[in-house]
Amino acid sequence: MGESETTGAAVADAAAIEVRGLRKSFGELEVLRGIDVTVRRGEVVCVIGPSGSGKSTLLRCVNLLEEPTSGTVRVAGTEVTDPEVDIDRVRRRIGMVFQSFNLFPHLTALGNLTIAQRRVLGRGRAEAEEVARHNLRRVGLTDKESGYPAQLSGGQQQRVAIARALSMGPELMLFDEPTSALDPELVGDVLAVMRGLADEGMTMLVVTHEMSFAREVADRVVFMDDGLIVEEGPPEQVVGAPRQARTRAFLSRVLDPAAAGGPESGTARPEPPAEPPGRAPEEVRKRPLR
Repeated sequence: MGESETTGAAVADAAAIEVRGLRKSFGELEVLRGIDVTVRRGEVVCVIGPSGSGKSTLLRCVNLLEEPTSGTVRVAGTEVTDPEVDIDRVRRRIGMVFQSFNLFPHLTALGNLTIAQRRVLGRGRAEAEEVARHNLRRVGLTDKESGYPAQLSGGQQQRVAIARALSMGPELMLFDEPTSALDPELVGDVLAVMRGLADEGMTMLVVTHEMSFAREVADRVVFMDDGLIVEEGPPEQVVGAPRQARTRAFLSRVLDPAAAGGPESGTARPEPPAEPPGRAPEEVRKRPLR
């Protein structure tokens, strides 16, 4: 194998997520218009941009919650856009945390963490509970294992959702604006958990409006607008000294909305709604409890 081939193989091997030429349309509305992005193993990439710019749709195409119109998506070398792919097998390697918490209201925190382990991974009750308690400790909720979602704050529910995803042993995590539904005073606890995951080396693709998190934690920041990647680079460039006028306009509205004349706006178009609240991920509902 030549040097260029060796280098190419090494780059491909290091990629946790590879997206090439991704397009997604809903009827006549084209939400993604040719997206190319790579997330390497152990990397934290934050995707920012105005509402409706295609950020959440990009994330949902990675694990095929939305089927792309064209283009390819690879996760750890497996093409998830291949019609023959075993998507359930690929999804077991991906943890996803939604804007809404999607916890089962009739189950305790511990029950929410064990049900997918038992139904999807086939773990016994004792092993599933051991893993669940370990991950509740990771998110600082050891004392809440017996609590039901209605008894928990929004921040606590979102941390339970993160612990649930971690309990499946994912190789990478997708976060779709995980703090957008929280009161401002609860945001910090969730971001602290995510910072901890980044410090542990977890591969993360994060859609967020939390600019401080993107600046401090991300290895790279991607700015999207109108279904396109407008700017991409290290956070000190994209957030600190953006090169594109559209990026500067967006950040001026986000970082100082009063001075900019109101909340962030732009050419963005509406995206389809996120996963409905209270609906569990599809793979959790497939098999009877063992």
